[in-house]
Amino acid sequence: MAGQRVGYIRISTSDQHPDRQLDGQTLDRVFTEHASGKDRNRPQLAALCAFVRTGDTVVVHSMDRLARNLDDLREIVQTLTQRGVAIHFVTKHLTFTGNDSPMATLILSMLGAVAEFERALIRERQREGIAMAKQRGVYKGRKKVLNPATIAQVVDRAAAGESKTALARELGISRETLYQYLRQHATADRTH
Repeated sequence: MAGQRVGYIRISTSDQHPDRQLDGQTLDRVFTEHASGKDRNRPQLAALCAFVRTGDTVVVHSMDRLARNLDDLREIVQTLTQRGVAIHFVTKHLTFTGNDSPMATLILSMLGAVAEFERALIRERQREGIAMAKQRGVYKGRKKVLNPATIAQVVDRAAAGESKTALARELGISRETLYQYLRQHATADRTH
């Protein structure tokens, strides 16, 4: 009996469309992840790994949808293929089964490294673009999460000894973001 064909879709932003990734593929089940590929904690990937059995095939649009770096890619592919689960990458028309030749292993490593390199180039171009926009005065950074009135309340509460961790959690921001607001407020006080 042939195993199931199980799809894995990962989108990291709300403007990405999951439908296009495995369009035209006949699948028995699909796991859709809404998370960054760099995040190792991906519940749908974990659920897929728990679901698949020997003889199944995991179908993924491309290597970068499964993992963002070569180490993670090889680890995921190895973990699944050692259990008798094949992995098929649609865009490259490649299937890895665990009984792969040294050439197939080399191809996986090379294509994974190229994908990781492309991601690094994108990040570098993004940083360069932001730096150039800052020089032109058109990049102001991310929009502030808290308004001035809320910041003033937070500063007073922190000065009164409230836990910064509890304040950050209550406001839905990280502790580092809270500390940035507190530092900015302290700097503004010194300049006035």
